[in-house]
Order: sequence, then structure tokens, then C-alpha cells
Amino acid sequence: MTDTVTTNAVSGASALVEKVPLETYVPPAKPSLIGLSRAEIADRLGEIGVQAAQRKMRTQQLWNWMYFRGAKSFAEMTNVSKDMRAELEKHFTVDRPEVVAEQISNDGTRKWLLRLPSGDKVERPHEVECVYIPETDRGTLCVSSQVGCTLNCSFCHTGTQRLVRNLTAGEIVGQVMVARDRLNDWADREDGTRRVTNIVMMGMGEPLYNFDAVRDALLIVGDNEGIGISRRRITLSTSGVVPNIQRTGDEIGVMLAISLHAVRDELRNELVPLNRKYPIKELLQACRDYPGASNARRITFEYVMLKGVNDSLDDAKLLVKLLKGIPAKINLIPFNPWPGTAYECSDWEQIEKFSEYIFNAGYSSPVRTPRGRDILAACGQLKSETEKLSARERQALRAMAMTD
Repeated sequence: MTDTVTTNAVSGASALVEKVPLETYVPPAKPSLIGLSRAEIADRLGEIGVQAAQRKMRTQQLWNWMYFRGAKSFAEMTNVSKDMRAELEKHFTVDRPEVVAEQISNDGTRKWLLRLPSGDKVERPHEVECVYIPETDRGTLCVSSQVGCTLNCSFCHTGTQRLVRNLTAGEIVGQVMVARDRLNDWADREDGTRRVTNIVMMGMGEPLYNFDAVRDALLIVGDNEGIGISRRRITLSTSGVVPNIQRTGDEIGVMLAISLHAVRDELRNELVPLNRKYPIKELLQACRDYPGASNARRITFEYVMLKGVNDSLDDAKLLVKLLKGIPAKINLIPFNPWPGTAYECSDWEQIEKFSEYIFNAGYSSPVRTPRGRDILAACGQLKSETEKLSARERQALRAMAMTD
């Protein structure tokens, strides 16, 4: 596989549209039950001899302990018999990713480097990062879907990383569980409030190139008998994998965000090379057809502000024209520079002019406040330690913290 990436706008035409995973997941000898559906848990119980008549009840017990109470071991599951706990311990775990490092920004943003359990005795365990962004009215967790990224978006530092592999449903759910562990955010929280209220699939990776695992994970996260985060508080961001946008609405039912970033195909081909496969017209038609889209469930269009590249008033005018008829809001993102990039952030005055034009045209156009820059947790600045490459490359992992 060739790891060619785009390093600046003018070289975009030579960038690969998609990368191929270098590795596959190797489960531990004693696998975790985290990430399994109720039916899958029942099947696993059957494999260790639990009678069919007991499986539904035992599954519900496990579900409640894992996803409602946040149990980290079978020993904590006091309403499960000792014999059953011992049998479960022989065959399974309820392990989630291991926290290798935690950084806390001056603005309260937290970044966790997570090591993923693996049965591979040769390769180094893979690592990803997730970010928690606290605000006065919500707490947003930015979650990754891949180690590395399938895509090569030229403005995003994660595009310089290889695609190592897709995450499993358990590794995706596990990020949410780690956040709840670290924030003391489970059912026994004394004041009854929740610190993690919103989930954004905007970390490392393109979620719709790992559709099945992302779907299975988000259905668990949104289950009201477990983690219980409303699907209206879960947003999945895609660069435009058109065939899976409809499936996202039909099979997951979460909010949709589109990494648009350009209003002309020739520029988007450079910024988001996937556009060569699924151009703007096809992408926006998929948005018009998205199940459940309405003024109450608007699609968010993300637009990174690049000085002299995509930030003119003509760009703003064409953006408004393109989105006509789509229940939408536009999220303007000041570009976060990274070492070696050829791009610069638009001047603040230009961002305000761009935002004002969109707002006057009837669209909500918040400018995303950069969070966690001092710990490299802002949009485009997260990193994975899975690859021991150059110092510049070790800084890369995109995590987009949506704020209104």
C-alpha cells in the first residue's frame, strides 16, 4: 500500500482517495463482552452452557451492570450468583480501553490516550485518543472510529497517518465508558446529573467506512436501558460516503454532520479527495434524502475556514445556494495549524463577514470555538501513538468538538 498524502492544496490532484487498512483486529484470548448486542451476549452465554431459559434474564443483568452501572468486573455484579460470576470470569471480561495518559487543558478540555486490548503478541497494541469538552449546558465526547483514517483530507493532519485498522464496536463503546469512568458519571452519581451528554463521531477515522461497528456501537450508546444518550444528542460526521448516508438514517437514526469545506468540485477534490468519487451534487442529494431530516433535526455542514482558499463572500453565496431546501446549519471552523501545513486560518474579520452573510440568508452559522489547543486536542490536532513515525506525524489525530 502507498501512504501518499496531500501536503498542500495544489498537490491535491495526486492524493489517494482512500487508503487500505494495514492490519486487522486480533481479539484477546479472553474477550470482552463490551460492544456485544443483547442477542450476541445471549449467544455467548449459550456457548458456556447457560440454559436457554435463563439467557434472557442473565443477559439483562449483564447489560444493566455493564452499561447502566459501569461495572469493571464480574465480581461487582452482586445479583448474579457466585457460580455464574466464576464461570463468566473464566471465559470473558468487561474490559474497556486502558488509559495510558490524560491531559487537561486550561479550558477544562480533557484528552485521553487509550490503549486497545489485543490478542496480537507480535504487533504493539494500538492506541487512539478521545476528547471530552465540557460546557455550561452540555459535555461533549469526541469519539474515534479508526486507528488512522481512510481518507487524505489535505487540511487535516490525521490524513498524514496510515490507516492501521477499523475499531470494533466494543472499542468505540469503550471510549464512552472510559469517559464515564474518569468523570465518575455512572448511575450512582450523587447529584443525578450527567457529565457526558453528547457524543460526536468526529475523532480519528471516517465512520462510514466502518459502518457496521459504528452502527452497533451507537445503538448501544443510545439504548435507554444502558448508557442512554439520546440519538438526538449523537452526531455522526462524514466526509461524504454517499452510499452509507441513507443507511445511517435508516439503521442508526442519529444526527448527521457533513465535512463539506468547499462549494466547488475542483477545490473540494483537493481538500477532500473523496469528492472525486462522490461529488458535491451526489452528496447534497443524499442529504436531501436523509431520513428524518427536518427543521428540528437539521444536518450540520462543517466548513473549515482557510485563508484565501475557501473564505470569500462568493464562496458564502454559493454555499447558501447549494444548501437551499436542506434543513441545515453551517458550523464554521477556524483552521488549527499543524507543523508542515501550507494552509492558514482565515482572518477573524473575514470569518465574521462569512458568518454574517450566511446568518442573514436564514441559516444558523456558529463559529466553533477552538478548545484544547494547548494540549493538541483541537480540531485536527489529536494524535495516535500507534505509529512511531516522525515528530510531526506523531501529532496527528483529528477530533472535532462540536459546539453551538
